[in-house]
Amino acid sequence: MNILTALSVWMIPCLIGTVIFVATVRKVPTYETFVSGAKEGFGMAISIIPYLVGMLVAIYVFRASGAMDALVSGLAPILAWIGMPAEVVPLALMRPISGTGALGLMSDLIATHGPDSYIGRLASTLQGSTDTTFYILTVYFGAVGIKKMGDALKVGLLADLVGVIAAVVIVGIIFGATVG
Repeated sequence: MNILTALSVWMIPCLIGTVIFVATVRKVPTYETFVSGAKEGFGMAISIIPYLVGMLVAIYVFRASGAMDALVSGLAPILAWIGMPAEVVPLALMRPISGTGALGLMSDLIATHGPDSYIGRLASTLQGSTDTTFYILTVYFGAVGIKKMGDALKVGLLADLVGVIAAVVIVGIIFGATVG
């Protein structure tokens, strides 16, 4: 285990050193190239701020309005029948929108129910089996100027739905679906 720990600690510094060495051998102006890339990255960060603000406001309004709670309570009987606890629904809905928000919800679920509970295991599996579809579309597509993202949205949300279904089925099979 000590060799693996040492390897992981030195992996990134060695990779950076290798890149700098190869760039120097090839006579690439390393520092100037780094500064140029940093300038482009800063400009990109500034250009995506409006998309991020819009997305965060929409998330806040959805949760603060009570729409999230109404949706969860309305779906609770159906969800219990398929083995998905109602407590996990906000995480499944938040994950395509915000990775950080979903991580916060998952942390709350684990703190409340425990990491070895069915809900804790399902939340952890959901977090790893879905992606931040809306974040990807707003930030990355917005940054490069792609306006038509309807098909990407459909495919991304379908992949998230498949991830949620797979998580419920797999966690139910492996750990036993003990909802409630």
